[in-house]
Amino acid sequence: MRLLACCYNDPEMQIDPDTVYPIRPDCRLDAPKTRFKPRAGLTLSPKRWKLLHNEEGVLDIAGVIKRVQRGGIHPTIKGEVWEFLLGCYDPKSTTEQRNQLRQQRRLEYEKLKTKCREMDTTVGSGRVITMPVITEDGQPIADPNADGGARPSSVGSEQQTTGAPLPKEVIQWKLTLHQIGLDVNRTDRVLVYYESQENLARLWDILSVYSWVDKDIGYCQGMSDLCSPISIILEHEADAFWCFERLMHRVVQSFGATCLLDGSKKAISTFWNKGARSSRSWTQCTFGSFKTLQLMWSMEYNPNLFSMLESDTGTSKATTMDESVLRQCGKFERKNLQADKKDEEIPLSVFVVASVLEARNKKLLGEAKGLDDVVKILNEITGSLDAKKACREALQIHEKYLNTVKA
Repeated sequence: MRLLACCYNDPEMQIDPDTVYPIRPDCRLDAPKTRFKPRAGLTLSPKRWKLLHNEEGVLDIAGVIKRVQRGGIHPTIKGEVWEFLLGCYDPKSTTEQRNQLRQQRRLEYEKLKTKCREMDTTVGSGRVITMPVITEDGQPIADPNADGGARPSSVGSEQQTTGAPLPKEVIQWKLTLHQIGLDVNRTDRVLVYYESQENLARLWDILSVYSWVDKDIGYCQGMSDLCSPISIILEHEADAFWCFERLMHRVVQSFGATCLLDGSKKAISTFWNKGARSSRSWTQCTFGSFKTLQLMWSMEYNPNLFSMLESDTGTSKATTMDESVLRQCGKFERKNLQADKKDEEIPLSVFVVASVLEARNKKLLGEAKGLDDVVKILNEITGSLDAKKACREALQIHEKYLNTVKA
């Protein structure tokens, strides 16, 4: 079910996503049909990706950003490139340094997963929880399908052996597990990949561990849609976890900072729910949506992203304005740095949404009588959104915004 190895033989060949990410036969008529068409000299191909590393493995990130912005990423190297775009690795690092960091992260993930397994033995078992396992006061909920009504498979080892009351944070975490399971069972079900219980459990494990690690956010509906493509593309579960963790840094930085300061998890949940409602692409064309997201990541890229995330400052701003830094930035980030927009910066995603709404302005104003009509009109975008056009128009709106602020 992983990316087809044969795709590497001819990096400039036309690739059908249905071959790389097979769709269930009963869903093929409803799923949007898109075709990846590499363009020689524009697309970041496996061959070009290799050439952009020097002998020590140091990456020419400026060359990567240029290719991604112009022609996208070849499906066979998507996961590797996403790791850099999301700040998992420093482009100035060598292959040996990245291998060491990767191994450290894998060990760290295993420790986190082991801790979660101690609290609930379903983690790492290949199963998915879809029913509540605990009450709000920490009492186990009986499983009507189990002998004697007990639910021994999901009882934490500490509580099972000592009978001690659970800490508040553990109760809160266990209360989210069944919601994660319900969402996982609804995520990208058109893909053959998720006909496997093992793959469903892998996605559930990643999200369950993340909800324990980031206690401020925990789990909100919609996270499974963001995590799914990462889980599919990155072969090692730990690598997928850390890539998703970096993506969540970006999402929270863009949308959730105020909500976190206010302690309002409900506001973030509302954001996720609206996002899930407003596009059928999360259930039928997730990878098409990520074409837009990866283009946005490249346009917002800053060469200091890795170091800033490692120091946990919550920002990816460059500390200098020299030409070498600007050259390695994406188009959007470069404009912000040149305009010296360090405070109250608006993320590119806001301008992309504005460009989409502007393009459908007449239809929205003429036909929409409520939120349901808005959702219906926006659903028509599914599978047909031109990522480059949307981002190009977003940059134009961003330019107008900067000029207005300057004036």
